[in-house]
Amino acid sequence: MTHRGPGMDHPHYAYRAAPARRAASWPGDARVAFCVLLHLEHWLAEPPADSIRDPRYVGEFGSFTPDYRTYAYRQYGNRVGVFRIIELLDRLRLPVTVAVNAALPAHVPGLLERAIDRGWEVIGHGWCANQMVTSRMPAEAEQALVMRSIETLTRATGHAIRGWRSQDYGNSAITPAVLARSGIDFVVDWPNDDAPYWLTTTPPIVSIPAQAELDDVELLWHRRMPPARYPELVSEALDVLTTEPAGGKTVVLGIHPWVTGAAHRFRYLAAALEAVAARGDLWFTAVGRMAGVYRTSIGPDTEGG
Repeated sequence: MTHRGPGMDHPHYAYRAAPARRAASWPGDARVAFCVLLHLEHWLAEPPADSIRDPRYVGEFGSFTPDYRTYAYRQYGNRVGVFRIIELLDRLRLPVTVAVNAALPAHVPGLLERAIDRGWEVIGHGWCANQMVTSRMPAEAEQALVMRSIETLTRATGHAIRGWRSQDYGNSAITPAVLARSGIDFVVDWPNDDAPYWLTTTPPIVSIPAQAELDDVELLWHRRMPPARYPELVSEALDVLTTEPAGGKTVVLGIHPWVTGAAHRFRYLAAALEAVAARGDLWFTAVGRMAGVYRTSIGPDTEGG
């Protein structure tokens, strides 16, 4: 094992204690910036043998082939659940960032176009939902996957893709550097903070933290939180963040149509977002806009700490 000496045990960002850092100033003197992060994903019914799936999905896409039950359950989100969510977001007029698997447009015609028509921000989300990036992937294959995903979404949207959300938070030791070389300006991968900070890539990338434990898959699928508690947890998190002395915080609320778009859970998603939309102490914006304000107000050499 290589000895790294004092400090972090990886090179991707420096340790900076929250009290010692400069806080970004959000528009309207808001203390917290809020964005819905809607995931539009595609699952391969029979993924290649070398594909790596999030191991928390025990017994899914792996116990037998083809696993049509699991595949169909996920497809429910793209066929039914997402349209409930889109209608809700339209009614509440909330800004949305959409994390899109690049394989989705070819397999689910018209869905990405609905996001584009609404002016929602589109960011990369890997190629498909059951092919994670990990350190078991050769470096050349990872670079090819990232570039293929970015180029495919750029063609589909007509806009440069500047942000990235790794599938299931999957990163190898080289992922931040690969993303930086590929033109990505900000990532939504690191759940280690409540406020943006810089990754030590070349060129530097802004990390916008996403509260992993508020993600609907994490709460309602993996941890089996009773759905009725979901609106309270979202509100409780915002209550804490908006009353702490330091501002410049972010809440990026990850939602997946196959989870909170399901009929038996949708009412709780609606209740959570209705309560959020009624608040007057948040800056509602896209994730890329958070990164842009942070980038112009706090440079990588002046972050503090």
